[in-house]
Amino acid sequence: MMLTGIRQMEMKNVPDPVITNPEDVKIRMIVLGICGSDMHYYTQGNIGSQKVKYPFTLGHEGAGVVVETGEAVKKVKPGDVIAIEPAMPCRECDQCLAGRYHTCRKLKFLGCPGQAEGCLSEYIVMPEENCFLLSKKLTPDHGSISEPLAIGIYSVKKSGNVKGLRIGILGFGPIGFSVLLAARAQGADNIYVTDKIDERLLIASKEGAKYTGNPLKENIVEKIRQKEPLGLDVVFECCGQQEALDQAVDIMKPGGKIMVVGIPEFDRWSINVENTRRREIMLQFVRRQVDCTGTALALMESGKIEVKNMITHRFRFENTKEAFDLVAEYRDGVMKAMIDFSTVSAR
Repeated sequence: MMLTGIRQMEMKNVPDPVITNPEDVKIRMIVLGICGSDMHYYTQGNIGSQKVKYPFTLGHEGAGVVVETGEAVKKVKPGDVIAIEPAMPCRECDQCLAGRYHTCRKLKFLGCPGQAEGCLSEYIVMPEENCFLLSKKLTPDHGSISEPLAIGIYSVKKSGNVKGLRIGILGFGPIGFSVLLAARAQGADNIYVTDKIDERLLIASKEGAKYTGNPLKENIVEKIRQKEPLGLDVVFECCGQQEALDQAVDIMKPGGKIMVVGIPEFDRWSINVENTRRREIMLQFVRRQVDCTGTALALMESGKIEVKNMITHRFRFENTKEAFDLVAEYRDGVMKAMIDFSTVSAR
């Protein structure tokens, strides 16, 4: 399924990818999660300078079954069900050598224009190091969800130790949800969640949020300040909205930290100098994740993190555009929509 224009998709017949390197693995897709970043490409055609050249294949939250391996592959074999890590760093640049694979100078990322075609396709080929074997306790859904969950885990890790802390999550889509799961697993005390979709707030309440609020219906800054007059310790901005960043500043304690995780549709953030400088607010931007996919799978396998409430919708592969339209328009309380390849006959 290929993106052919703004909000336009077509099913196209293309040659199956082939193994060209001895470390390659050919994968038949089982399931794919639709990500918020996919929506930027679908509705706008770009994220900043990353512009789509049509036709283009989106998708990076995937799980599949191994169908063929290169001669040097040792960790997986045909028939294995795997989670797919979408980032392919060069392992040689200064960023990679510093352990910052997510900011690799030559990074290739599935479904990212100018880097690599995505996995919204029957078959893909990936390096062996990007294939994570799923245990019998984990399903392909877990494998797909491991990608956004890893971002949540990394975001919480980057913020420091949140055990016993009061945190805010502004924007409760799949990434905000992942942050909540990671923070709760680490022992965060009181978690405050906001979103403009009431159905998502109901899920946050089920997942243990102390307070949930819809900024379209109430003054969430006032409500949170009533409960936490000294302010929150850490706030995760997970929706890429200027108003959310402003709210984060207003509910933050002096010396607190704002984690900017959301991807905005605009070019520049704005901050209030008076409210940030005088209170020495720390601002940390988050870029995807690094080395957290294995952790995400382990936490799900152990039961410390349960993601069953994240998936709200499921579509057949041939109905992908319907799924993208649903997510783009935030209809029907959608949290995470999944594309199911099971109806596609294996070749």
